[in-house]
Amino acid sequence: PGHRRTGLVVLGPAGDPELEGCRRSLGTDQVLDATVLARRFPGLRLHAGEVAVWDGTGGVLFADRALRAVQDVFRRHGGTLRDGEKVLRIEPGAVLTVTTTAGVYRAPRLIIAAGAWTGALVAPLGLRLPLQPLRINVCYWREKEPGSPSAGRASPCFMALGLSRAPHGVYGLPALEYPGLVKVCYHHGSPTDPEERDRLPPGTPHPDVALLSSFISSYLPGLEPRPAVVETCLYTNTPDEDFILDRHPKFSNIIIGAGFSGHGFKLAPVVGKLLCELSLGEEPSHSTAPFTITRFPGVLRAVL
Repeated sequence: PGHRRTGLVVLGPAGDPELEGCRRSLGTDQVLDATVLARRFPGLRLHAGEVAVWDGTGGVLFADRALRAVQDVFRRHGGTLRDGEKVLRIEPGAVLTVTTTAGVYRAPRLIIAAGAWTGALVAPLGLRLPLQPLRINVCYWREKEPGSPSAGRASPCFMALGLSRAPHGVYGLPALEYPGLVKVCYHHGSPTDPEERDRLPPGTPHPDVALLSSFISSYLPGLEPRPAVVETCLYTNTPDEDFILDRHPKFSNIIIGAGFSGHGFKLAPVVGKLLCELSLGEEPSHSTAPFTITRFPGVLRAVL
């Protein structure tokens, strides 16, 4: 399966308006204090004045499996996947031309969903999108006692909203990807060039890893406070951290999906449907008003 239900706890200060907003939007009345949380999930420790909102429907998507499943469906419906080709040029027109390192493609419609490379691809098309690629450290932390109930597979997902001993934006997933390793990350990173994302000078500081180590010691004492594995991923953030799902303001047969700001993958099916509807000139099945390009000032440039 591409999904596992684990439940989710949202951690925060008792009475915090954002935590209360989460509780209402999740439709749950289950608010657990430190004692109840520790009894239910021994790996999680809260401190004075902190509580957890419980959502039993939360879970984990397995990204690789989900992508393979979508690609298989795409191929079964006659689609062709071309990988390992760098796009060199996009020429607008009634028939668009896309030149890559492997050839030339022509089509009446084009959807650009190029992640951290989107800004560079659309700049020659007269758009200056406020997209900031970020390099994110993805950290996995070893259980002190492998297989213990204090951490690992039996734990829920969690996200932290401004706890007394941790900043807003720490989140974690149970030990599902690597046996005995719990994923705990910080939802912020450092600006990067996607072409240079793996080139870090020796000795580069990692303040986010130090922050997470402190969080582990305070809130997840069943884990070793040093990461066992550190991987990287890319976010592409917009200023408001909402998506861009829109037609090019000058070339209506070019559709852009970008700026997913670290929270887009789980919404990929509906995002794909909306981009397809925009491309075909259909009325979108959900409002795309919050995701327009022109909500950002100064995005249009002179087109060559």
